[in-house]
Amino acid sequence: MKKHLEYIENIKNVIAQIEENCEEAMEATAAALSSALIDNRRIYLFGTGHSHMLSEELFYRAGGLLNIQPVLIDTLMLHIDAAGSTVAEREEGLADKIFEDYKMKSGDVIVIISNSGRNGVVIDMALLCKEKGLSVIALTNLRHTNAGASRHQSGKRLCEIADIVLDNRGCVGDACIEVDGVDGKICATSTVAGAMILNACVARAVELCAEKGFYPEHFCSANVDGGDDINNRLIEKYKKEIKHL
Repeated sequence: MKKHLEYIENIKNVIAQIEENCEEAMEATAAALSSALIDNRRIYLFGTGHSHMLSEELFYRAGGLLNIQPVLIDTLMLHIDAAGSTVAEREEGLADKIFEDYKMKSGDVIVIISNSGRNGVVIDMALLCKEKGLSVIALTNLRHTNAGASRHQSGKRLCEIADIVLDNRGCVGDACIEVDGVDGKICATSTVAGAMILNACVARAVELCAEKGFYPEHFCSANVDGGDDINNRLIEKYKKEIKHL
């Protein structure tokens, strides 16, 4: 099989595993999100390295919920210093400042995204958010996280702290394709799987809201007629509440 088709087949298998094994966790996540939407509690998403892309996946996009707050910290992302972000995500002590800067509160929901679920910043954030009364949802790779020890002084991994655990069903190391003559594997699955999981949970959350007569505000595509007017009204309404808008 050609490698592009093998990758697509691998993604199909991951999706099938998610559909078969993750329904309970996805339903619980959707319930937590719908409650936050109805109660006007903030929904945060936090990830480091490539996982930060999933924090942005639900934010400010066509069909995206308005009540979404990505936690975007330059030193933990890739656009300034990719290698430095790997070092930074293993450090402890950043969570308190992030928590204060983003004005997180008891009753809010945070989805913490980490494929390995073992590095200092995400563990710190999960522990702090639990202590402060937030609902903590982990989006992680249980096969990967169970293959290694925590790098946090507590000895805990993200999946051991979270209230709900979403498993992206990836392989150890994330990359899934082997090519003859090339050392190691290429082509990761966590971003594709994670984006699907998050959007599926949002779809169910909005359905649960609608069943209760609550209709969450969401963005329209800026590239359809009238889209700018809809989005600009929402931005003007919420720009003081939602960071990065």
